[in-house]
Amino acid sequence: MKISENLRSFLEGAEDWERKQTSLPGVSIIRLPSTKTRPASLAIEINPLDPNGRPMKKKGIMIMSREEVKAFCEIFTSEKLLALIDAMESVMPEKKLQKKGQTEVLEL
Repeated sequence: MKISENLRSFLEGAEDWERKQTSLPGVSIIRLPSTKTRPASLAIEINPLDPNGRPMKKKGIMIMSREEVKAFCEIFTSEKLLALIDAMESVMPEKKLQKKGQTEVLEL
């Protein structure tokens, strides 16, 4: 079955906000509900995985067109963005690694 056929089947048969994983780690397809102005549609969600295979963010970036992909690519590959991140990381406090299962306790 072609990718487009699988996507059409997912669009027609999936529940609103249902996610379908792809073979590309960190990329899934989401069925968006219809609104007053547009029918139900699909979006690609990009949410890279950490070394343990879990999504890095609670919500990823949703993309619905080739134009959006190109725009994000331009921003992500910008030297100015990398310089901004370097500057931001230099002023932020270091994250303390917390062991799994441990919760932070507020001492009173």
